[in-house]
Amino acid sequence: MTALSTATDAGLVARCRDGDDDAWEELVRRFSRYVLAIAQQAYRLSPADAEDVFQEVFARTYERLGDLRNDEAVRPWIAQLTRRLCIDRIRAGTREAADPEALEAGVDDSLDQLDEALSVQEAMLAMPDNCRDILDRFFRRDESYAVIGTALGLPSGTIASRISRCLGKLRDQLEGREHARPPS
Repeated sequence: MTALSTATDAGLVARCRDGDDDAWEELVRRFSRYVLAIAQQAYRLSPADAEDVFQEVFARTYERLGDLRNDEAVRPWIAQLTRRLCIDRIRAGTREAADPEALEAGVDDSLDQLDEALSVQEAMLAMPDNCRDILDRFFRRDESYAVIGTALGLPSGTIASRISRCLGKLRDQLEGREHARPPS
């Protein structure tokens, strides 16, 4: 894991402002799935339209990063920019004027779910490798205790207690993020 991948959002933004190309690549990597998920899952844009929105979001982010008042608020700032561009894309595709309130119906719930998923992903990256591996195998890959035990060379009866301990660590990690995160 590189130092940039563990940098805070604010640290990454500061490095981007200083002209660090590697930091910019990490910023795009960190938020690319988030932007695409908003466009495709929350706004149901086609893959081509979602890609256009993606390109525009990061072009504007690059141009306007200096306008961001709070470096810690980069995620909600990118989300809001993505939302505006998705609505613009939808409006451009319809002959009749779209109702912005109708477009927003249900999007807030989708964004909350995406934010939560991104928080879990970030917390997982901060977990020890053994916890990250066992939780990934159980929850994402849907492997059984026996399959995980065989892969890790552990008795399958041990897997449940390891998953429980790792979930406790993940919960602590997530609760620590919630308390540390300033209001946006």
